[in-house]
Amino acid sequence: MTDLNKDEAFVQIEGITFAMDLSELDEIQELGDELGGFVYENQAHKNKITTVMPKVMKGVWDYADVIDVRTDLGVFVDSGLKDKDLVVSLDDLPLEHSEWPKKGDRVMVELSVDHKGRLWGKLADLNLYMQLARSAGDQEKNRDEDGVVIAIRNSGTFVMTEDYYIGFIHSNEQDGPLRIGQKVKTRVIGSSHRRLNLSMKPRAYEEITPDAEMILAVLEHARDGKIPYTDKSDPDDIKEYFGISKGSFKRALGNLMKQRKIEQKDGFTYLK
Repeated sequence: MTDLNKDEAFVQIEGITFAMDLSELDEIQELGDELGGFVYENQAHKNKITTVMPKVMKGVWDYADVIDVRTDLGVFVDSGLKDKDLVVSLDDLPLEHSEWPKKGDRVMVELSVDHKGRLWGKLADLNLYMQLARSAGDQEKNRDEDGVVIAIRNSGTFVMTEDYYIGFIHSNEQDGPLRIGQKVKTRVIGSSHRRLNLSMKPRAYEEITPDAEMILAVLEHARDGKIPYTDKSDPDDIKEYFGISKGSFKRALGNLMKQRKIEQKDGFTYLK
C-alpha cells in the first residue's frame, strides 16, 4: 500500500496506481503492506482494486443478467462489480438486432481482456454449450423444461434448459420470434442426437378454444366473477346470451374445468 485517505487505500502495480474502498478491509493496513484483489477500470475510468471477484472470470463461464442494450456497441451485462458492467460486443451478437438479448435476459459469458486492458464479456457459442450439456434420453418425454435461448438458426432455436440439457425448438413449434438470452417455457416432445426436441405450443388439453376464451372474458368482467349459467342451463338461454349451442358451451366449460380455471356450484359458474 502506497497511500491512504479517509475513503480509499492506494496500491501500485507496475507503476500504475489503483484505489481500494476502505469498506472492503477488515482493518486499516499500514503503508508498505501488500493488498491483493481484482484490478480493473471502472465506469468512471478510475483504476480500482477490489476483493470482490466478478461473477465471471477469464476461462470461467457463467450466466450474467442483461442490464442494458446499445445497438451501436453491444449488450451490457452484470459483472458482479458495483461500478463496472461488461459489454458483449456487437461482433459477438447476431446480425439481426431483433435476435439480440433484452434487459432482464440471461446470457452465458466469460471475462475477456483486450490488448488495451479493457474488460469485455465473451458470449458462449453453441459448441461450448454442447460440451457442458447432459445427454438426453427418451425418459424425458412430455416433461416441462424451462430454458434460455442460446442459438438461433433458420430451422429453429437451440436452448439450454435449467437441467443442462440442450434442447431444439423447431420453427413450427415456436410461438413467435425468439432472441438470444430469452427465458422460455417448453415441453419435451422427443429426443435425438443427445438433445431434447422441445415445443412451446400447449398440450392439446391445455389449448383454450375460442368459445372458452369468450366465457373467460365474460367471467372476468362479471360481478363477483360468476355467471348464472352451467352445463345444466337451458339451451335457449345459452344461445341467447352466448350465441353458441349448448353442446359448444358444455365443451368449452369442460375445457376450462380441466385446466382448473373455473368451477360450478349452486347453479353458477365461478372464475377460480
